[in-house]
Amino acid sequence: MQEAFKIIIGIVVLAFGIPIGNFLAKMTREELKSGQIWFKIIIIFSIVGAVLALVFRDDVLLFTLLFIAIVTSRSLVKKKTKPKKPSRKK
Repeated sequence: MQEAFKIIIGIVVLAFGIPIGNFLAKMTREELKSGQIWFKIIIIFSIVGAVLALVFRDDVLLFTLLFIAIVTSRSLVKKKTKPKKPSRKK
């Protein structure tokens, strides 16, 4: 029962990573443009580390690395907006 409770708390904390990543992306747009390669490297290392933590059954390290990967990846996601069509005047 205690193990299931830890997993549920971990999933809830991971879900909070999505709005936190969106907030950080909104606040640090200039830094994201120049450092995109470093953010991608962080994501790759976090995912590889999370897989290793899963193999070694280290839940705290697993959720920590997944949280880092989620926040960093949400920071890199660019929202696509549709370009406005020019209005035609007759």
